[in-house]
Amino acid sequence: MIQFTQVSKAFGKQQVINNATFTVNPGERVGFVGPNGVGKSTIFELLSGNQSPDKGTISYPSSERLGYVKQQVFLGNQDVPLLDYVENAIPELDTLHAEIQQLEHSLDTLGDAEKARALTRLGNLQTEFEHLGGYELKNRAETILSGLGFPVARFHEPFSAFSGGWKIRAELSRVLVSRPDILLLDEPTNYLDVPAIEWLKDFLRNFSGTLLLVSHDRYLLNSLTNITMEVMGGVITRYPGNYDQYIRDRESRHEQLLAQKKNLDRKREQIETFIDRFKYKATKAAQAQSRQKMLDRLENIEVPEIYVKAPKIRLPIPPRSGQEVVSLQDASFGYTPDHLLFEHVNLTIERGEKAAFVGLNGLGKTTLFRIFSDKLHLTSGKCSIGHGVEIGYQSQDFTETMDPDKTVFETVRAVSADRSEGELRNMLGGFGFPGETIDKYVSVLSGGEKVRLALARLLLRPNKFLLLDEPTTHLDIYAREALEEALRDYQGTLCIVSHDITFVRNLATTIFELTPGKITRFYGNYDYYRQKLAEQAARQAEAASPTAPQKQNAQQKASSATKQPDTPPVINSRKDRKREEANIRNQFSAEKRKYEKAVEAAEKKSETLEAEQAQIFSDMANAKPGLDFAALNKRLAEIKKELEDTVWEWDEASRKLEDVNKRCEARIAALK
Repeated sequence: MIQFTQVSKAFGKQQVINNATFTVNPGERVGFVGPNGVGKSTIFELLSGNQSPDKGTISYPSSERLGYVKQQVFLGNQDVPLLDYVENAIPELDTLHAEIQQLEHSLDTLGDAEKARALTRLGNLQTEFEHLGGYELKNRAETILSGLGFPVARFHEPFSAFSGGWKIRAELSRVLVSRPDILLLDEPTNYLDVPAIEWLKDFLRNFSGTLLLVSHDRYLLNSLTNITMEVMGGVITRYPGNYDQYIRDRESRHEQLLAQKKNLDRKREQIETFIDRFKYKATKAAQAQSRQKMLDRLENIEVPEIYVKAPKIRLPIPPRSGQEVVSLQDASFGYTPDHLLFEHVNLTIERGEKAAFVGLNGLGKTTLFRIFSDKLHLTSGKCSIGHGVEIGYQSQDFTETMDPDKTVFETVRAVSADRSEGELRNMLGGFGFPGETIDKYVSVLSGGEKVRLALARLLLRPNKFLLLDEPTTHLDIYAREALEEALRDYQGTLCIVSHDITFVRNLATTIFELTPGKITRFYGNYDYYRQKLAEQAARQAEAASPTAPQKQNAQQKASSATKQPDTPPVINSRKDRKREEANIRNQFSAEKRKYEKAVEAAEKKSETLEAEQAQIFSDMANAKPGLDFAALNKRLAEIKKELEDTVWEWDEASRKLEDVNKRCEARIAALK
C-alpha cells in the first residue's frame, strides 16, 4: 500500500501540494489528472525519493520494487547495444547469476555437509532468479522492444546511436522488462506513435502490479485506470473509475457541494438576522444567545476549486475552395534514391474532409505534410493543390518563425487585426495564456509555450486547408478538448498527425495508414480502421494456422452429431425432384428474404442520400441571400459518412445473400 500522510511541497513561493493525504491500494490502477504545473509529476518525484516533502510522510512496502519512467530524463550516450541496455533492467539478477555460477562450480570440491547446504542455497537462488524473470529476460526484452516500435535490425546498435525520443522508448522498455511491483509512468506516450500506444495499452492491461499514470492521453486513462486522483490547487481528491467516470462524478459532486453550501449560507443568514434583530431586546436575549451558539456550531463547507474548461476557441471561417484540395498521382518519395518511403501512391483529399495519418514513426507522415505544403518535392509523380487553396501548416519545428522581441499578444495580433482584444484573450486562454501571461515576450517562453503560441497564431488565420503535425503536444487535457471542439466545427479541410488517439477518434472521418512503401485509405473513423485491422489479422492468423482445416472438420463433425444429416434424399421421379427442390428453396427463403430486404433498404437509403447531396450542391451553386453555407457543408460531410456506411451495409448484405443462394443451389445440385 502506498500512503501519503499530510504531505506538503513548495517550490519557492508556489505551494504545489498542501497537506495531502491519500492511499493507493495494491493492484489499483490510478490516473493522476489536472492542468499542467499543478504537481502531478512532483507526486511521482516524491514517491520515488528523488525529492523530499517539506512535511508529512510517504511510504510503501520496502519489499516492493518501483519502476519509474519520467517525461524527461538524461540517459547519456552509453555505447552498450540497445538489447543489452534493456536487458540490464534488474541489477539483482547479475548478483544472483554470479553466485549461482560460483556455487555450481564449487559443488565438486565440497564435503557432504557443505554440499547439502550449498545445494539448498543454490535452489533458493534459482527460485529467486526465476521469480525475477531471469530465464526469460532476453525474450521479454525483444518482445517489448518490438512492441514499442524498434526494428529487430537495430537491437544490436549502440544505445548512443538513437535519438532522444527513441532513448525514452528504450528506457520505457527497460522499466517494463524489470516487471516492477509499482509502476510509475509520467506521460509515457509523448514519444510514441499510434501503433506503439495501442501495443502499450494492451501490454499494461495485463500488468498485475500497482500502476500510477500521469497522462493527458484520455484514451490511455480510460483504457487502463480504475481510480482517478485529481490534483488541483494543492489538493488531491480521489474518485472511483476512469477519466470519463471522473468527469461525470466531479461535476455531480461539485453541484452537490454548491447546493449544500447555498443551503448552509441561507441558514447562517437567517440566524444572523435573528441575532442582529433581538440581541438587545431583553425578552429575546436568551434566544439570541442560543442562536449565537447554534451559529458557532455551524460547519463551513469548502467547495474545492474545479478547473473550468479552457475558453472556447473560435476558428475563422475559411473562404470556399474547389472540391479537390490536394491529390497525389503515381507519387513516390525517398530521401535517397535507393530507399523510398512510399512509391506509386494515388490519393485525393476533398473539401471538408478530416483525415488522420497513422503509422509507425519514420514511415513518412511528416514528410507527406511537407510535400503537401511544398516544402519537399516528390522523387517522381505529381502533387496537385486545388485552385485557391491556402495552406496552414503546423510542423513540429514551426516555432522558430516567431519574433522573439514581441509579446504573446502582439504575436497573435499581427495575424488577426480584425479580431477584438476579448476574442484574442479568449483564444490565448484556450492555449494556456491566461491573464497577464499574454504580456510575456516570446524570447522567455518555454519550448511548450512557444508550440502553443505558434499553434494559436496559425489557427487565427482563415486557412482553407490545415495540416497539423502533433498539435496536442504540450497541451493539457482541457486545452486538447477545446482545440478538438474548435476543429470539429472547422469548415475547411483538415489533415492531422497525432498520437492522441481520443483526439483522432473524435475528429477524423478518414484514416490513411502508412506502412512500409505504401499508403492505404480506410473510409471511416478510427474505430472502423481498428476493426478492419482486427479482421485482417484474424484472416491472416486463420490462413497461417496449419490446424485450421482440422479445426473446421472437427467443428463440422461436432455439428453433424447434433443436427439432422445433410445427405440429399434419393429421388425416384421427376415429380419428387420438383417437390424436393421446392422444399429446399423454402428452407432458405426466410434467410434469403432477410438479406434481400437489407440490400433493398441500403439501395433506397443510398438513392435518398445521393438525391439530398445533389440538391445541396444545386442550392450552393445557385446561392440565394441568407443561405447557410456552414450548415450545408456540415450536412454534406454527414451525408458522405452516411453514404460510406450505407455502401458497407449494402456490400455485407449482398455478400451474405450471394452465400445463401450458393448454399441453396448446392443443395439442389446434390439431389440424386
